[in-house]
Amino acid sequence: MIEGLRPHPEIVATGLDWLPGVPAHWETRRIKTVLTEVDRRTSTGEEKLLSLRMVAGLVGHTEAGGKLIPPKALINFKKIEPGQIVMNRMRAASGLFGIAKESGLVSPDYAVFSQHVEADLNYLLQLFKMPAMAAIFRAESKGLGTGQSGFLRLYTDRFGPIPIPFPPLDEQRLIVRFLDWHGAMTGKLIRAKKRLIGLLNEQKQSIIHRAVTRGLDPNAKLKPSGDPLIGEIVDGWTMKRLRNVAEMRVSNVDKKVHEGELAVRLCNYVDVYRNEEIGPDLAFMDASATPHEIERFRLKIGDVLITKDSEDWRDIGVPALVMTEADDLVCGYHLAMLRPFADKVDGAFLFWQLLGWAARWSFAMQASGVTRFGLSQGAIKALPLVIPPLETQQLIAAHISAATSDIRTAIKDALNEITLIQEFRNRLIADVVTGQLDVRAVAASLPDVAESEPPDERLDEAEDEDIDAFAAEEEDA
Repeated sequence: MIEGLRPHPEIVATGLDWLPGVPAHWETRRIKTVLTEVDRRTSTGEEKLLSLRMVAGLVGHTEAGGKLIPPKALINFKKIEPGQIVMNRMRAASGLFGIAKESGLVSPDYAVFSQHVEADLNYLLQLFKMPAMAAIFRAESKGLGTGQSGFLRLYTDRFGPIPIPFPPLDEQRLIVRFLDWHGAMTGKLIRAKKRLIGLLNEQKQSIIHRAVTRGLDPNAKLKPSGDPLIGEIVDGWTMKRLRNVAEMRVSNVDKKVHEGELAVRLCNYVDVYRNEEIGPDLAFMDASATPHEIERFRLKIGDVLITKDSEDWRDIGVPALVMTEADDLVCGYHLAMLRPFADKVDGAFLFWQLLGWAARWSFAMQASGVTRFGLSQGAIKALPLVIPPLETQQLIAAHISAATSDIRTAIKDALNEITLIQEFRNRLIADVVTGQLDVRAVAASLPDVAESEPPDERLDEAEDEDIDAFAAEEEDA
């Protein structure tokens, strides 16, 4: 626990299952007594379009990477003013709220609120993003489906009656001050961990690249490879396209269960740091597939999976080596499966070469897209590879695995530490905004927090798919 933080001296019961008690000097209010929905629409569409993102909040739509939308397609979009709060009704349970810092327009499917009583909106944002509130928002949302597909919405008549803890305004500001300070300290620590991961990854990449291009003999004669990303390779080795050493199968098995199909376990995502090996300890998704799909996309030991599309170009072409197999274990639709030709390439060697920086940069340059990036089958199949004799490949793969073992362990340890830091941060936020911990004395003594660094764009996915949908409908009309 942070030094100086203590429970409040007197707690009173709230009668709420998710929040048994709050400090005696706090109130419990319904949201509708704090926020009032406003619904003002544009008649011209000339105002600036704003996009709501998970980390950055409410930002310019084009500045966030959205496509330019003509004004006539924005007619009837909702107006928002500085100091108002906006809720994405379809993703309220994901904590997708933001505070306007400038005038502009937001999706017609959003809800815009002004303050009914004076409150620190940043306090409310922290409260609304809590897991406990997310569960309530999900339960109060109405519509069809599970909500992940966008059919559930949290309407104001269900949002407004929800009770929330409401401290005095000066204490709200102290809570925000404390959480801003703690967030800055947490962010600094996480950035240091990420820099360490970056340095470790560079070291790992250097080991991989040298081994797959120059082998294990430091005195081996070298020759130009003909590829500027690969550089020199061992004389006597050959260069081949991926299509010549492995069969590529692009999966169409989605992460749903379809009536009449067989139950399968789906591998649908590859994380290069955590899932270098698709093994028995990895969690798989429950889905279904036809007998033909199971036959074609069932994983076998020695296969290599590769990410063919992602929302982040840096996740394109990420490989994983399959180390387990079962009759019901199949490749999912975000991945392509590479099945090495046994007389051409060893699966482990292929995996390490695809993980090397030459292949990663080649795929990054080939990726195309705006909000989602993808690799064409042709780009994957055309990747140039270094091909030593098969026995040499196996020796190199074993060497890389051993030489990078400690580095990979250190990377995973750092990632686990980041996860623990974030979990502690989330737990602390929940305890502070619900009054389980008293931060007043600590917050009052804190220095001003310097402006934080921009949010990590890899963690800040665009959440405004509906903007383009509404704009398209308006334009067609």
